[in-house]
Amino acid sequence: MFHCEVIDVNKNKITIVRAEKFIESHKCGASLYFVGTVRDHNNDKTVTGITYDAHDAMVKKSFEEIYNDAISKLKLEHPVAFVEHAKGYVPLGGISVIIAVACKHRAQVYEFSRFIIEEIKKKTPIWKKEHYQGEETKWLEGKPIQK
Repeated sequence: MFHCEVIDVNKNKITIVRAEKFIESHKCGASLYFVGTVRDHNNDKTVTGITYDAHDAMVKKSFEEIYNDAISKLKLEHPVAFVEHAKGYVPLGGISVIIAVACKHRAQVYEFSRFIIEEIKKKTPIWKKEHYQGEETKWLEGKPIQK
């Protein structure tokens, strides 16, 4: 069972409540939530927020491929995953991504969650523009997408 979405933060919020409801299952003995937030420093600059941009359909396709790769590579039992990523301006401390996973056993949820976030960083076309104290902004240099 899998849910993924790019959330336009100008119209909606990313919340853990949706994730909790989605991954509830009596077949799963363990669940885990990863919440990525905007931190206050990067590259020796004071960060006040981040604008995320993405091609929604490509991002969702990437999330689906990552989910399917995780199932086959990690040999998961009863895997459930919920992934939502922000699009638009996210202020300091705001949620940029939620990954919620559930599986039969606890060891699997740690592997599953880590696999998803690491693969998103490598394979998903999401761009970040940092906003710094003093109104300066900068699009961060991306890394080539890995297949």
